[in-house]
Amino acid sequence: MELNYPIKRRKSRSVKVGDVIIGGAFPVSIQSMTTTDTRDVDSTVKQINQLVEAGCQIVRLSVLNDAAADKLPEIRRQVTQPLVADIHFQHELALKAIAAGFDKIRINPGNIGADWKVREVAKAAKDAGVPIRIGVNSGSLPKDLLEQYGHDDPRAFVEAALREAAILEDVDFGDIVISVKSTNTQTAFWAYQMLAEQCDYPLHVGITEAGTLEKGTIKSSVGIGAILLTGVGDTIRVSLTADPVHEVRVAKQLLAACNLSAEGVDVIACPTCGRCQIDLIGLAESVEAKTRHIKTPLKVAVMGCVVNGPGEAAAADVGIAGGDGRGVLIKQGEIVKTLPEADLEQALLDEIEQMTGEKIER
Repeated sequence: MELNYPIKRRKSRSVKVGDVIIGGAFPVSIQSMTTTDTRDVDSTVKQINQLVEAGCQIVRLSVLNDAAADKLPEIRRQVTQPLVADIHFQHELALKAIAAGFDKIRINPGNIGADWKVREVAKAAKDAGVPIRIGVNSGSLPKDLLEQYGHDDPRAFVEAALREAAILEDVDFGDIVISVKSTNTQTAFWAYQMLAEQCDYPLHVGITEAGTLEKGTIKSSVGIGAILLTGVGDTIRVSLTADPVHEVRVAKQLLAACNLSAEGVDVIACPTCGRCQIDLIGLAESVEAKTRHIKTPLKVAVMGCVVNGPGEAAAADVGIAGGDGRGVLIKQGEIVKTLPEADLEQALLDEIEQMTGEKIER
């Protein structure tokens, strides 16, 4: 069934980051950032691989100092995934990252320094075919804009971004991605709307300093989701004070909830009530965890009772609905089997394996 009112995505130019294209008509990509000390190559590469396995398409690394920059060539040799160097204060670190073969540079207008430094980075990036993300956030707006607008005025974010873009444009550099992240969801929402109207650069969407796993997930979902549902946004990063693998998992679910990604298993489950007579919470969590790696699009229902369960499960590709210690397996809207509660999960996972052709670890 087609939606009558599909989201019309904003038209933007496209920018190539390694083998991932941001913008244009390409799917919204998922980014995250390592939390390891970049000087520790083994730990950093291990975490990059964990993020990639979880579904991250572009990974950003903090380049704190020269010692960290000196490790970038070795990290690059061990990783094929697109890598971004996060640069603050020292433009020379960006030059080292470009020389190391990194796929994108992130700079911040509030702290990179004099215009000539930005131009020097832009020249090196242009020669290497490396794009630059102008990353504006609420913690490092230029002082004059802070004095004029304050921390939470979206105009400050947009003006800072476009001012930096103009410097790059002056040296004929156009492979630009822009983000205007605030920790205030309303500020971020309006900043992205305003920016979307004033340029055609692809936009990296996020809510900065969103918080811990639960709070940050909610805040990011509200802010990023609201922006994406207007058709604005070409790549996202969910910022959480947690293991960054959670950022990727939340991002995947966020895109699916906005109907911007059809990849993977979408587990729908009822909230449970007094009618539920099986361990629905444990069952739903287990099915979701065991199918997280699957790439094939599939809607899976895990329902708790016979009142609404069979009807709701019928809307899924496959599902189960519980009863009094028993339940039914439903496939393509038809009840195909009645089973004891203890066998429901196994039967459902067997069907998912058969329908996707992808192995599930039990």
